[in-house]
Amino acid sequence: MKVLIADDHAVLRQGLKQVVMEGIPQADFLEAANAKETLEILRRRHLDLLVLDIFLPDRNGMQVLKEIRRDYPDLPVLILSSAPEEQMALPVLKAGAMGYLNKQAAPEDLVHAIRKILEGGTYLSSRMVDRFVTSIPAEKRYPHEELSPREFEVMQLLIAGHATKEIAVQLSLSVKTISTFHTRLLNKLHLQNDVELVHYALACGLIEPATNR
Repeated sequence: MKVLIADDHAVLRQGLKQVVMEGIPQADFLEAANAKETLEILRRRHLDLLVLDIFLPDRNGMQVLKEIRRDYPDLPVLILSSAPEEQMALPVLKAGAMGYLNKQAAPEDLVHAIRKILEGGTYLSSRMVDRFVTSIPAEKRYPHEELSPREFEVMQLLIAGHATKEIAVQLSLSVKTISTFHTRLLNKLHLQNDVELVHYALACGLIEPATNR
């Protein structure tokens, strides 16, 4: 069974491999440190599962997930991230992932998630399942949950530091269209500018604080 672990932290990749090997000894691993390496491996090798960090250094993980779903629709993807489940689980499932797991989860949860996905199921923690089951219309929602998939994608690129022209090229849209999405998402989030947008993203765990690697 071929498993690709895509994460820019080498120590974390080694730890994940050790955890999975103890629970699924037949697993054989490949590693990628960024989106470019991930896509190159996908072009060259057949995989049974991709474990993907949503925070990649060279490209937005949601954009990478969308590309993978387009080009490799049968490849199961488990998103493993430091972002809170409550805020990211639903968006990544809507984008085509088969499961979401926070990096702080117990080792046995990772093994359980992989087994369930390989069996054709979808994985969420029991806490998240309970939250979805017991949710009611009056429940508080995060503003970014109201964004359309395209608005969310533009937001992720903006908070990653990409200029409007760069986003237009990446998404094959006009600068005017991107500007419209930009204005619309700021309005929906009740924000005035991109500085406030970055602060919002940090507060919600949508991006990781800058650290020395």
